[in-house]
Amino acid sequence: MDLLRIATRKSPLALWQSEFVAAQLRAAHPGLVVELVPMSTRGDEVLDRSLAAIGGKGLFLKELELAMQRGDADCAVHSLKDVPMELDAGFALAAILARGDHADAFVSTRHADLDGLPQGARVGTSSLRRQAQLRALRPDLQLVDLRGNVNTRLAKLDGGDYDAIVLACAGLQRLGLQARIRDRLDAPQWLPAPAQGAIAVECRDGDAATRALCAVLDDAHTRTCVEAERAMNLALHGSCHVPVAAYARLTDGRLVLSGLVGSAHSGRLVRASSVAMETQAHDLGLDVAEKLLAQGAGALLAGSGEPDTGPFVS
Repeated sequence: MDLLRIATRKSPLALWQSEFVAAQLRAAHPGLVVELVPMSTRGDEVLDRSLAAIGGKGLFLKELELAMQRGDADCAVHSLKDVPMELDAGFALAAILARGDHADAFVSTRHADLDGLPQGARVGTSSLRRQAQLRALRPDLQLVDLRGNVNTRLAKLDGGDYDAIVLACAGLQRLGLQARIRDRLDAPQWLPAPAQGAIAVECRDGDAATRALCAVLDDAHTRTCVEAERAMNLALHGSCHVPVAAYARLTDGRLVLSGLVGSAHSGRLVRASSVAMETQAHDLGLDVAEKLLAQGAGALLAGSGEPDTGPFVS
């Protein structure tokens, strides 16, 4: 194979990630020509409603998968946190690259951190997971939906629409915007989305040539950690419809997974963690999911009608 075509979304961050993967592939395979096939997805186009309302993060993948099925592209590059827990039949993750910064970023033009926000401040985020954790820490805040690419969200903040916004540290760093990070929201108090900070390469399951080319980019350490996080999420039937967070880390051959399920309305959080050998990532994810369910996470996942304890603007 002399040419590899990468389907990608058109946002600046998606293009950066795809260019990064392309450069890694060119370095690993001298003589390989790698081209990007930029595409617009429904998740990019519908910005007046939340992701949960229009069908979830899978909207970012569908057009790219169709391009692979048509033969217009050989693979696609995604933020792994946007990839559904179970891929459609006929597709596989050929590579998961070494993880970037997993944490969330507190971004504000006037305030140094979450504690420094005034009572009733407006905080922008479209993530139910972030809303749940914000509500738990600061029930007084007005949580306002925020969509668009990174630069669009920053422009809305700079224009005065919000007192602060919450974004992924990795996205800001990849775009050279790390100076906008006022504070890192990190474990154990604050947990990220499952697989946040990791980039994945998806291809057709039966395309052995593409899978072989991309496999050299796979990072075993990252794959182990995100396998545990994604297994937990799958066991909970998690998606952008429910606030689920997870973070796994490897220490001396032991895998530690922390998980969280919350309510974006009440701020109630259920937490659990467990430890296993690094070869037991999937089982570890299931174990933490069971612990969360045993503590009442099922009611939160079902949207059991908990009373709203603070303002939310959709």
